[in-house]
Amino acid sequence: MGNKEKHTANGSFIKLVKLCKTYYMGEHIVEALKDVDLIINHGEMLAVMGPSGSGKSTLMNILGCLDRPTSGHYYLSGEDVATFTDNQFARIRNGTAGFVFQSFNLLARTPAVENVALPLLYAGVRGNVRKKALEALEMVGLGDRWHHKPNELSGGQMQRVAIARAIVNDPEVIFADEPTGNLDTKSGDEILDIFQQLNSKGKAVIIVTHDPEISARCPRILRFRDGRIVSDERKSE
Repeated sequence: MGNKEKHTANGSFIKLVKLCKTYYMGEHIVEALKDVDLIINHGEMLAVMGPSGSGKSTLMNILGCLDRPTSGHYYLSGEDVATFTDNQFARIRNGTAGFVFQSFNLLARTPAVENVALPLLYAGVRGNVRKKALEALEMVGLGDRWHHKPNELSGGQMQRVAIARAIVNDPEVIFADEPTGNLDTKSGDEILDIFQQLNSKGKAVIIVTHDPEISARCPRILRFRDGRIVSDERKSE
């Protein structure tokens, strides 16, 4: 992206410097994030934990370019996100990042393969759209369910479709917000297996969660409280 000064160091992919996010709700001011400093390297897998209202989902929205910070700096692959246009934000959401949500966010009357293909269409991909969508479904073990609509799938299968949709554009990072929150234990474990497989292939995986079983399987755990990082734990190999 041009010849702007780069700010990455030691392989860092995401760098936050004194990042703040403030919401104004009538006469009330909510400081969702307060002076957050953070570095995430390429290919890391981490859990972001904390009580409701601690700022963890706000963080994910900013990292995924779904929202903009109020102040401070967010460098993505060395570029200051504050300089990005709306079109650049859209390209990040459609290419660099993939998103997985607790509620799946699938189109109810649309077959799995077409749900997965949506990011390709939004990104303007013209050739082999169906083939790429089918390949993504194969990667999550649903190649034989491509024609099924969401109401014909279990919760775990719907989340697999959502993951296939998140990876179909080959993103560098996957953001997952409570991805196992609506699943039983077995299905949740299977979803975590998929995230670990994707991480082993070099993709960064950032999971917002309340679930200690998820954090137990992540090499790094960030804990938030009142808009600040209160601990940053890296597990030894």
